[in-house]
Amino acid sequence: MTTRRLVIAGIASGVGKTTITVGLMAAFKQRGLTIQGFKCGPDYIDPTYHTEVSRRQARNLDSWMFDEETLKEVLHKGSQGADISLIEGVMGFYDGKDPSSDKGSTADISVITDSPVLLVVPCGALARSAAAIVKGFQLLNEQANIVGVIANQVGSKGHYLLVKEAVEKECHIPVVGYMTKDANLSMPERHLGLIPSIERGELAPYFEQLGNVISETIDLDHLYKLAVTSPVIKNESELFQQKRDACVKIAVAKDKAFNFYYKENLELLEAAGAEIVYFSPLSGQSLPDNVDGLYLGGGFPEEYAEELSQFKEMQTSIAEAIDKGMPTFAECGGFMFLCESITTSNQDQYSMVGVLPGAVTMTDRLAAIGYREVTGLNENFLLPIGETVKGHEFHYSTHTSSEMITAAFQTTGRKGTKEEGQINNNLVAGYTHLHFASCPSIAERWVNRCLEWKTNG
Repeated sequence: MTTRRLVIAGIASGVGKTTITVGLMAAFKQRGLTIQGFKCGPDYIDPTYHTEVSRRQARNLDSWMFDEETLKEVLHKGSQGADISLIEGVMGFYDGKDPSSDKGSTADISVITDSPVLLVVPCGALARSAAAIVKGFQLLNEQANIVGVIANQVGSKGHYLLVKEAVEKECHIPVVGYMTKDANLSMPERHLGLIPSIERGELAPYFEQLGNVISETIDLDHLYKLAVTSPVIKNESELFQQKRDACVKIAVAKDKAFNFYYKENLELLEAAGAEIVYFSPLSGQSLPDNVDGLYLGGGFPEEYAEELSQFKEMQTSIAEAIDKGMPTFAECGGFMFLCESITTSNQDQYSMVGVLPGAVTMTDRLAAIGYREVTGLNENFLLPIGETVKGHEFHYSTHTSSEMITAAFQTTGRKGTKEEGQINNNLVAGYTHLHFASCPSIAERWVNRCLEWKTNG
């Protein structure tokens, strides 16, 4: 396993972390290196960029959702076979779950994993003041190993040299390169067309161009040396070790409408004895034959609501399986898809599968965002009463129903505690994305319920 890794951190959100991370991946890839991408925090979008450029499945690292040993094991597993791992930070370097500690922050993850940090500083209106910013980041937590700086948004090479002189003199770490204020190199907006754009290869020329520019203005040889650190020690618990041979098949919806899955969730299901069978509801594919469970993940069903509404045979195959008791988990986009209808931002209403009461309506602003501590409620095959798992919510829609529903979870976030989701026989659904690595027994319970349903019909 590589002992080279770098955290690409920013002093704030929007300073160019993703652009520089993806550019470094492209540049190193152009040199023939094998790159592994990671993203700090629960985000699904940035790892999609990483996966496309590196051609390896990117993973999330999260020091709030995972304990330290699990965090290290995810890093260890993902880094196998890579020459260097690049870990993109989240928000500002020290921004995490709350303002009173580093918990959940990029800084926290860098310390836990002993990963050198490359700090991205926007210097469009700075020269010597950039050194004051870097010095402050060095001093707030001296355990964080900030080994270098990239000056972003500089006006020229001469401007960069002013920043470089100031930072290196005052902070005693190298400024290894820069990027100018070139609008053509800004990361495309993370609109809902991102996934299909990547799948069609539309961003491939941009990634190549970005890699070329990075190679010209950032000292990759120096960065490669700065990335050397200690190996990650494998967790003795062997979280992903195969516990039994495949004994059930779980269908997983995977296409442009449903594509938000943590890789570890699927790997833990496989370790517990599930064979994963992918299918595409958006292509009109009915539920595959001879499967024993169903996983409908998040994504963008609202963007494809009209198409999804037209495939009645596909919808019927899913509804009939759920009505027969097939153990099913649907989160966020999957939950929306199983409701009676989705009303888009254009106020067009489309019928969905309809196994859950209520309608989903898109709004023009976030309806919920943030980490959630999730506790099981009622007869929940995934999460028994009182047991907890960690996850997050992020959606622009609301759900309303005139019928009484049985909640699946109790969720706690910064704004308090609420009941969330629905249970209907062997169906568990809700807006909250769960990360199974924070409660691996979820995967085992799901497989056991699938096996029970398969055996007893």
